[in-house]
Amino acid sequence: MFAGEGDPARTNRRFKLLSEHHEAKRLSTAFDSVTLYGYDPDERPDIYGKVGTSGVSVCTLDDMKVLYDGFDLCGPNTSVSMTINGPAPIILAMFLNTAIDQQVDKFKAEQGREPDEEEYQRISAHVFQTVRGTVQADILKEDQGQNTCIFSIDFSLKMMGDIQEFFIENKVSNFYSVSISGYHIAEAGANPISQLAYTLANGFTYVEYYLSRGMELDNFAPNLSFFFSNGMEPEYSVIGRVARRIWAIAMREMYGGSPRSQMLKYHIQTSGRSLHSQEIQLNDIRTTLQALVGIYDNCNSLHTNAYDEAITTPTTESVRRALAIQLIINREWGLAKIENVNQGSFILEELTKLVEEAVLMEFERITERGGVLGAMETGYQRSKIQEESIYYETLKHSGELPIIGVNTFRNPEGEQEQTTSSLELARATEEEKRSQLNRLREFQQRHGKETPAALERLQQVALEGENIFAELMNTVRYCSLGQITQALFDVGGKYRRNM
Repeated sequence: MFAGEGDPARTNRRFKLLSEHHEAKRLSTAFDSVTLYGYDPDERPDIYGKVGTSGVSVCTLDDMKVLYDGFDLCGPNTSVSMTINGPAPIILAMFLNTAIDQQVDKFKAEQGREPDEEEYQRISAHVFQTVRGTVQADILKEDQGQNTCIFSIDFSLKMMGDIQEFFIENKVSNFYSVSISGYHIAEAGANPISQLAYTLANGFTYVEYYLSRGMELDNFAPNLSFFFSNGMEPEYSVIGRVARRIWAIAMREMYGGSPRSQMLKYHIQTSGRSLHSQEIQLNDIRTTLQALVGIYDNCNSLHTNAYDEAITTPTTESVRRALAIQLIINREWGLAKIENVNQGSFILEELTKLVEEAVLMEFERITERGGVLGAMETGYQRSKIQEESIYYETLKHSGELPIIGVNTFRNPEGEQEQTTSSLELARATEEEKRSQLNRLREFQQRHGKETPAALERLQQVALEGENIFAELMNTVRYCSLGQITQALFDVGGKYRRNM
């Protein structure tokens, strides 16, 4: 149930619409580019127009509370996923504080008083042990395939490690501290082999980094999750089984991990790059085929794209159709009721061997360049993704790669313009933008006295090498996203791409 548009109240209404009549509340949150880059809403021309567009605007703890209002964040059927990377530690701290405050409010309603310090600590411990969800927080793939790095890579890795240490210390076992993502690598243009190779290599880099900080493998490996794209190429039919095979062998043979640590959990989203604005109604067919491949390959969870995402944020009608794809497969399609329906298939067994071999060969090329971080210094992954993207686009434009309704079998009636012009373009309203500015101003005025000391404490923690995330749990109560980002820039450095 992926949503994010306008201000938190609007996205909250969308969540409630999408989860209506569903016992399980799976809330996947998209943030606007202002939030993704760690800024506060502002009247600056380069910021104002992006507030609440293509994602929800969140810059304070108050916003987070409105965003998930009406959902029990500690409920066994509630899970929240947040697609954010650069400022992920700040947003995650806001989310956990929201969950804590929900339980405090419940205590006050039942007991008629504020909890004392011991009771508050018990409530917090209960929240940490029961809250469910995922924060993306994958900074390596941001450098390689996307562009929302805001802090230096070393400082970002440090904060990722701080999150995981905090999770271990507070027994956070149902929330994934990172979603190691190949989806954005694929959307940037990578082929299936590169997507899988870079994603797994990034995963092993996180493992090595966490181990170097003294964490036990079995304390953090179960908190790692993966996220892949499913496109139209045949290799996508085995991307999950190859990933699980390589991961399990490495965890067992190289790191001595427990059976739980050897289990690779991954989410599949159908390919956004395969959606086209020409004859957009055909996109549902592509999405259905990609969803079937993901289900047959035993993905842990699945997101089906809406057909109109080639043009706009999905409308209510297109979201219903995208959801219907999953429901029809799960409830009506007979083969989906059978586990491992393609088990023993000759072509899948051969594809598994070929894809695994190709991924291991790519591992060798990364190793020759000094591992993931060494290869990133020369821009290896990014350059390779760009080359593969150009190759794909060349095949598409030359017609060698047939795409129905786009470069072959085009509609002779020319109804395309009429279809696309009737689509509703989802944008944040002027009222929603102003409301965010007003809410931010009110928050900053309310906490104006505490803000300077809170930011100074945060910077001191960072300079002394202590756990930044643990301090962020306090900082977000008094400071906005933009204030915290700027304070961390001063001690951790801004991101600069290697040339």
